[in-house]
Amino acid sequence: MYAAGRCKDFLSKTMVEIKQEDADAHVKAFQVDLSSFQSMLEFKSSLQQWLLDSEMHPSIQLLINNAGILATSHRFNVEGYDQMMGTNYIGAFVLTNLLLPLLKDSYIPSRVVNVTSFTHRCVSNMQVDEETFLGKHSLLSKPYPCAQVYESTKLCLVLFSYELHRRLRLVEGSTLVSVMAADPGAVSTNIMRELPLPLSNLAMTALKFLGLLQSSEDGVKSILDAALAPPELSGAYFFGGRGRTIASSVLSYDSKLAEKLWNSSCKFFLN
Repeated sequence: MYAAGRCKDFLSKTMVEIKQEDADAHVKAFQVDLSSFQSMLEFKSSLQQWLLDSEMHPSIQLLINNAGILATSHRFNVEGYDQMMGTNYIGAFVLTNLLLPLLKDSYIPSRVVNVTSFTHRCVSNMQVDEETFLGKHSLLSKPYPCAQVYESTKLCLVLFSYELHRRLRLVEGSTLVSVMAADPGAVSTNIMRELPLPLSNLAMTALKFLGLLQSSEDGVKSILDAALAPPELSGAYFFGGRGRTIASSVLSYDSKLAEKLWNSSCKFFLN
């Protein structure tokens, strides 16, 4: 197993916890920042070199894209794109495409799981252009519309999941790689850490009162379902645990929007 993350200390802590659960676990940690193209390129190179040096089969079987932030102010990544868009969507798109050859080379069927959010349902219309990626549309709003941008990044992840599934299945005619979207629901994490404390406490209290707030242990169930489901369920949206799949938003099934997002993303991020 390979664990990749931005924070070195958190990665070290995670490795210790995994070893405590299973002393025989084979796990390797890599530091990578999904908001930086250079960091992702270095990660791919390091991963390939490690696979070569360890004489392991040069492939991976499962990629779970789970990076996400809720930024409360307008800021940019190294490449000049909106930080939240860069971390939540662009990073997943670029990393998946960088690692796709390793997924296709797997000796067993492999898959990609994109962790999204039910908040994508709040988006009724979305522009797909460089201004969106650069955050120029949000610059017109004061203060920074963090909720709207976050929701849009999660819609992009769903659209990306469905489009990658279509391209692998229909365009390439390949069943080697499956693609799933996983929605953990409202989970008790520190994602609201940038919000004012009274506001984040209010949000958590409201979610708990409505019975919507889950523990991390419960939230991860949909991700595990997506990771372990039969390949025939490629293109599905997992939510609620127990292998449950549901429909995502109406807009997320707009194939023309998904194709436009794919083509724009390739143009701006893969060239």
